[in-house]
Amino acid sequence: MSAVTLNRSAVVTGAAMGMGMLLARKLAQRGWRVFAGVLPGLDTAELISGVSLTVIAQNVADDAMVRAGAQQVTQALGGAGLDLLINNAGIADIATGPIEGVDLAQARQLFEVNVFGQLRVIQAFLPLLHQSRHSPRIINFASGAVRVPMPCAGTYNMSKYAVEGLTNTLRYELAKFGIQATSIEPGAVKTHMTADPVNSTARIWERCSAEVRARYEGKLRPITEHLGQALLSANDPDEVTDEVLRLTEVARLKPRYMVGRDVRLVPLMQALLSERAFERLIAGSSTFEFEENCSAGHEAKVRPAAQRQPHAGRSECCATRRAAARHSGGGARQQAALLRCRAHGAQGL
Repeated sequence: MSAVTLNRSAVVTGAAMGMGMLLARKLAQRGWRVFAGVLPGLDTAELISGVSLTVIAQNVADDAMVRAGAQQVTQALGGAGLDLLINNAGIADIATGPIEGVDLAQARQLFEVNVFGQLRVIQAFLPLLHQSRHSPRIINFASGAVRVPMPCAGTYNMSKYAVEGLTNTLRYELAKFGIQATSIEPGAVKTHMTADPVNSTARIWERCSAEVRARYEGKLRPITEHLGQALLSANDPDEVTDEVLRLTEVARLKPRYMVGRDVRLVPLMQALLSERAFERLIAGSSTFEFEENCSAGHEAKVRPAAQRQPHAGRSECCATRRAAARHSGGGARQQAALLRCRAHGAQGL
């Protein structure tokens, strides 16, 4: 453990459970001085067990409480700066359902936590980040939903797009001060937010009005049911948080990082496919069949329907790339070649 690590400090919001708790505990175990933001009234026994960290009362939707927490950290640091702010706190299971029927009061509540909560925390702790001598940085949790916005989670998707806008603006505003910012776009993660996913996705429809349900359920329920089943095999939070914490040692942060095995191919697919082709692929229309094999070979396939003809002039090129990819060791270039040749028939969508 280096002297630099021992002197570094971090604030983690939403640290009572899930990834926030793991991030706070792992930083403390690595020698960081950690201030863990916890909603008042939540149990902290697991959070503080066997590690040295400071719990601060923190409701990110409460101006006065956030400012009081920042003052507590300022006094504890005694003139030293803050080196890391992880904006993890967020909510998801409200304001769900098709956009037409979303409860606006719940939508405002969700934005108050997911968007204005992050803004509120950043405003409170930026003065301390400006005082840091150890490459200060802000890590804001967005979501893989900004890449693949699922139906019936519209307000959540909107809030995470806003987080990315916040992060991108901070990168421009703070670069000349040496403060870095990035967004995390995790895939599905096994936490309290994704517990009992089959029933929680079913409840989306129970909360809808009869009119909205009659209009949308027949067409969209298969998608929400598929999502519930997919969440049963969500990413291990230990793996995701380890990947996030590696960013504390990266010299220059990228604007965003996708984290999780379920989203690792998304940027590649978006680079190779038109937006419309990608939409159809994700929607699972009859035009495409998408498969991902995460075993040896890591072969990804995007298959046009039988009636779709290859792009004119591409057949020989596609056949060559397809053969090279299939008989390769499954490296990134080979995966790209396979996706690219498969995509040639999709670009005209």
